[in-house]
Amino acid sequence: MQRLKYDLPASIVVFFVALPLCLGVALASGAPLFSGLLAGVIGGLVVGALSRSPLGVSGPAAGLTIIVLGAIQALGSFEAFLAALLLAGLMQIGFGLLRAGVLSYFFPSAVIHGMLAGIGLLIIFKELPYALGRELLDGSAPALGWWENLQASLHPGVLCISVLAGALLLLWERPAIAGSPYTRLLPGAVGAVLAAVLCQWWFAQFPTLALSPAQLVAVPVASSLSGFLALFAHPDFSQIGNPLLWQIALTIAIVASLETLLSVEAIDKLDPLKRNTPANRELFAQGIGNTLAGLLGGLPVTQVIVRSSVNLQAGAKSRLAAIVHGALLLACLALAPKLINLIPLGALATILILTGYKLAKPALFVRMWRLGMEQFLPFIVTVAGVLLTDLLLGVSLGLAVAIVMLLQRNYLNSYFLHLRERQSSGERHMVTMRLAEEVSFLNKGAIKKELNLIPDDSLVLIDQSHCRYMDHDIAEIINDFAGTAPGRGIVVQIIERDQPPPSPSRREDLSAA
Repeated sequence: MQRLKYDLPASIVVFFVALPLCLGVALASGAPLFSGLLAGVIGGLVVGALSRSPLGVSGPAAGLTIIVLGAIQALGSFEAFLAALLLAGLMQIGFGLLRAGVLSYFFPSAVIHGMLAGIGLLIIFKELPYALGRELLDGSAPALGWWENLQASLHPGVLCISVLAGALLLLWERPAIAGSPYTRLLPGAVGAVLAAVLCQWWFAQFPTLALSPAQLVAVPVASSLSGFLALFAHPDFSQIGNPLLWQIALTIAIVASLETLLSVEAIDKLDPLKRNTPANRELFAQGIGNTLAGLLGGLPVTQVIVRSSVNLQAGAKSRLAAIVHGALLLACLALAPKLINLIPLGALATILILTGYKLAKPALFVRMWRLGMEQFLPFIVTVAGVLLTDLLLGVSLGLAVAIVMLLQRNYLNSYFLHLRERQSSGERHMVTMRLAEEVSFLNKGAIKKELNLIPDDSLVLIDQSHCRYMDHDIAEIINDFAGTAPGRGIVVQIIERDQPPPSPSRREDLSAA
């Protein structure tokens, strides 16, 4: 009860942030808007209760919108997608039970940044038509190309609302306004939505500016409890034998788990009390949430950095804030759908566009470039792969490039080579090869190449004294070289591990031999 005075106000702030985001994510996903709010309810009530994250808030994530949009189109129905989501939830439960939370540490940060940047760009391209006036006819993605869609979607009323919403969102982030105690109680997204509602009510008096019903949110309104329960959708398992359904399920499970673990790591670092969230328990909780979302007709759920950071800044102390925010979303969904239906789609699209921009800021591209090609190349390949193919293939391409860059670096750093040229006709070339601490079969090609390039009649000192691990393949190459060296007039001395290097006088004796 002592923490209730902190958690209750924080839950109200998070509710106001989550409401437009839940609707916006559903819009971008091409899914029923009801499903976005339902995912927010599940993320708050179910995941919030099961999770051990003190400040994390779960709900539908912008990072999964492109996967959901493509999955619904590929599988042919929202109900078939729900079957894939249910399977993804079961996979996440398995991840948690198998203690797979540590696997996120093996994904290079350049690839993860590239994945998020690619998603951000896709969100911008998909949401621009709605921000300019495209009507929500059937929840599907634009049939035209994105440029043709922009030209066909212009509507002066929606354009004015989108510009106003964007200006308010940017203004709210200015330090002078963001630091005010009043604006903390009214997040920028809520201010933008309220202004958009007032505008569309005023624009209704002018035929050229008036919005059509298809340009407003359309959450179903139930007249009774039975009618409300009928709004829930259920999975269609008729495609359970379709390999594509399983591929989509695996993609959702992996990406949702990565997003969750990234959010957990970020929020734990910001926690003033420095509490640690059990990663495997979090995966288990998210898996339960996504299984339930698949059963009831929701969108994929992850822990979300935006809502979690707002929860932290609002002064939350425990996961009670996340749970209460879920209860508030449920009350709004059940009791106030008519108020939700006053919101213009253009305002939600603008919120999502700015969210996409934050994921793909130009400053991010500049920073990755300055970090060098080892970071920039996997990053930009992932971005291009996500934009041109799909998310899973894009991440796979970026990961493949990162591995190639690692192998190249490993290839170059397996040894240190020093060649002393002969000073007179009677002296030998003196070559010192000092092996690194870890030498594996990945270094086989580099070491073999250098040994083959050593001039005849040289003195070769192979220093293994610093090696903590040497692969059998490397030892075999060195032994083969030592065996064939006398035929080329090469004298080889090998310094084994824990053996002191020869003194300078001993080296001179070997050189004169």
